[in-house]
Amino acid sequence: MKLIIFDCDSTLTAIEGIDELARLQGEKVFEEIERLTNAAMDGLVPINEVFGRRLDLIQPSRDFVGQVGQLCLDEIEPTAKATIDKLRANGWEPIIVSGGFTQVIEPLAAYLGIERIEAVPLKFNADGSYAGFDTDAAPTRNGGKPEVIAMLKKELNPERVVMVGDGISDLETRNEADAFIGFTRYAARDKVVHEAEQCVASLEEIIPLLG
Repeated sequence: MKLIIFDCDSTLTAIEGIDELARLQGEKVFEEIERLTNAAMDGLVPINEVFGRRLDLIQPSRDFVGQVGQLCLDEIEPTAKATIDKLRANGWEPIIVSGGFTQVIEPLAAYLGIERIEAVPLKFNADGSYAGFDTDAAPTRNGGKPEVIAMLKKELNPERVVMVGDGISDLETRNEADAFIGFTRYAARDKVVHEAEQCVASLEEIIPLLG
């Protein structure tokens, strides 16, 4: 088995799910969430410092999550489906490891045929209102994605692991993955561009890099 692990937001899809959830609450909330998200993704503040704070500001309902899940699918990276189909045919098993929200990612993952999502589940009350999130989910903190990859390696014993993503939390996986590929189509973050072994602006560019 060979694992190809994808971030979701700004990688498999053009959107940042947290930003789009915020947009549904109005421009003022959106601007604050966008600021916090970029600060975390650029490595200026620890992810865990902003994770719960952003959700408390947004209070995302189950209805909001459904809307953004559809948007995530609508804004899919243009070459994602064909690329993942080719990778799977070449013996790679795709997995999503994301600091985004499980329920938002699920429609996109289903379309791509990706069965496993390691992300952050949201909780809802019976009326669909926001009731919190899984605070134990590893991607809610810096160093969380390497923890997930270490767990996957122990569980699946792959012969090779490649990570693809746009953010600092993805870059952190370099010590666990055999290769890290920076993705710059939607967000070319300076630290990722400078420190990634390789960068691509389209997912289809990954295939020749894997040999």
